Parts: sequence; structure tokens; C-alpha cells
Amino acid sequence: MKKMFLSLLALGAVSSASAATSIGGSIGSGGSLYLQRDVDALSATRYSLDLDATNFDFNSLAVGGTVDYLRNATAGSLGGLNPYYGLGLGAGISLGNSNNNVRLYPHVLGGLSYNVTAPLSVFGELNAGPSITVGNNTSVFFGIGARIGVNYVIGN
Repeated sequence: MKKMFLSLLALGAVSSASAATSIGGSIGSGGSLYLQRDVDALSATRYSLDLDATNFDFNSLAVGGTVDYLRNATAGSLGGLNPYYGLGLGAGISLGNSNNNVRLYPHVLGGLSYNVTAPLSVFGELNAGPSITVGNNTSVFFGIGARIGVNYVIGN
């Protein structure tokens, strides 16, 4: 019994050692700040706060959040590049010149990250999915987004 308990304790220490927490930001289809937590050695969950100046006229502001599940496409890097894929759900509210809407954006995503140095990496990412807007301008269309960003590991 004692050996089994020690084995489980050691297994828990090894599995939690690979879990890291990161912070970062990105620009592209809007701007975002995020917190990312590793689930295990190959996957992570990212929680982001998103801000947009919509339609490039800056007469409305969209505030929202996104939760993404990310999974490494390979167990190691490919010449320093780390491909990944995932899925997510974005939700937001747009307020402005008679443009009051709520938006949902379930999407799939794919990207590449590059480790610049031990705690710092950069990434590029594409996402696509249906964009559902309800409010003054109710619509459903196929949305596409892109972003580049920086990721900094703050702890294990």
C-alpha cells in the first residue's frame, strides 16, 4: 500500500511538472490579452480578453472573450516551429452608433509558434467558423480571423 501511494505521488509530481502558465497578447483581427494554462505536455487552454474597433470607422467598440483549446500537432518541434490546432468559442458585445449586438463565434484554429528564448515565443494563427450576431444587425456568416502574438511563460 505504501509503495502504491508513493508511486501515485511521484506520478502526480511528474505530470504537474510539465504544466506551465503563460501570458501574452496578439494583434490581427482585433487585439487580445490572454492567460494560457497547459493541460498536459501536448495541450493547453487559453482564456483571452478581446477588444475591437469595428468596421475601421471607430464608431463602435466590441468587447468580448474567447476560450480556446490548443493541441500540439507534433510531439516535438519542426526546425524550431511548433504547429498546433484547436477549437474555441468567442463571445462579445458591440456597442456604438446604433450598433448594439451580441456575437458568438465557435471556430477551429491552426497556428505555428516559434520559441525565441526559454520563456518567450511568438506565434501566428488562423481561425474560421460561423459568426452569429443577434441585435440591431442580426446575421449569420462564415468568419475568418488571423493574428500574430507573443507568449511569455510565467511559471510551471
